[in-house]
Amino acid sequence: MSLNPVRLTLANGMVVLAKETRTAPAVTILVGIRAGTFFDPDGREGTAALVARVLDRGTSTRSVSDIADELDGRGASLSVAAGRHQITVSATCLTEDFEAIFALVADVIQRPAFVEQDVTTRRADLLTSILQDEDDPAAVAVDSLMARLYRNHPYGRRARGTVASVEQLTRADLLEFQRRWFTPESAILSVVGDVDPQEVVLAAARAFESWNALRTSDPCLSHPEPPRRRELAVVPMMNKSQADIGYGFIGLRRSDPDYYAGWVMNNALGQYALGGRLGDSIRERQGMAYYVYSTLDATLAAGPMMVRAGVSAENVERTLASIDEELRAVLTSGLTQKELDESKRYLIGSIPRQLETNASIAGFLLSCEFHGLGTDYDMRLPRLIEDVTLDQANAVARRLMSVETAQIVVAGPWMGPNTGEAIILSASESATAAALSQSKDMP
Repeated sequence: MSLNPVRLTLANGMVVLAKETRTAPAVTILVGIRAGTFFDPDGREGTAALVARVLDRGTSTRSVSDIADELDGRGASLSVAAGRHQITVSATCLTEDFEAIFALVADVIQRPAFVEQDVTTRRADLLTSILQDEDDPAAVAVDSLMARLYRNHPYGRRARGTVASVEQLTRADLLEFQRRWFTPESAILSVVGDVDPQEVVLAAARAFESWNALRTSDPCLSHPEPPRRRELAVVPMMNKSQADIGYGFIGLRRSDPDYYAGWVMNNALGQYALGGRLGDSIRERQGMAYYVYSTLDATLAAGPMMVRAGVSAENVERTLASIDEELRAVLTSGLTQKELDESKRYLIGSIPRQLETNASIAGFLLSCEFHGLGTDYDMRLPRLIEDVTLDQANAVARRLMSVETAQIVVAGPWMGPNTGEAIILSASESATAAALSQSKDMP
């Protein structure tokens, strides 16, 4: 059965999506605004992350205690998150509370107060999170790998910013960010649950149609330049018990014609920790890794393709060699027809499970609209996956992956290979691409 949501665009450019479900007397309200971490000003990295932390802490008409009382009194929830290209505001409530909570969401988006005391408190919380990341080998490995893959590109910046950039953020920075990027033509509203779509449309018109903020031009979305040589960087964290590996490449745009072939290929390689070639070889048969999997993060520009693994220090070099071996096997011999068929069958079979809740449907509809996939995408998706051929999957593997140009980061209780041919970084040093300018090659 198709989702078949109601879709319309308000006069101010805001897109409204509504899907009625009757499984429970509840509603999910989700608003995505094109204002994520990509839009952080240079030198002010972490602005979007701090905006997300302070946005629901009061408006020009409601104090933070008013918001808390309304949510608690109705058993509703409200959350804000900053992604790479969107800030999302999400709320869940009972059907009977839909109008009240919808009005609250609209108020938070359009009229945040950014009270000075809350900015100070939440900035301190964000700084604590950054320091915690710098003490976490997994976070350090990913942040460092992104900085190495995306040199001189916004995708290489830390989503939460750095201690230096966040310490200087002020209330004025948050107000300017919200004024500049929170505009109706950049906003998508997705409402799913026990509510008539026409009620959603009327509520959206009441709450948002007078919103007339004007948007300036967006930052240029340049396409990253893939690395041309293999490099290994090490972040020694000798007080840790586990080493985390990030091994990656520049991947695909979401709009790339090879996206579905890449999705199927990556799933067969090891998208899910216990499945695929990587998990079977490195974790199950060799028993070297606590976890190992691969990801393909396709977005507006070419996102990363990564292999991630957690291992003991004595197994780092063996694990890197095994990753090399598995990738070379895919590149030279290709996936088998059995692997392709199993991967496609799994992905197609998982679609209904991913659309079981109001929240998951709302997120799916928001993503479809953001990427211009159409309201019938859920019906077309199985065929798009099924149509991927073995030749296409193997061709995209050769396009994306090259052992000779892989960027590799190991964070944890390991000082590098015996040859010493590695770039040694500190956890904080990997925050910007500028810190990498003195990198030396690894043979």
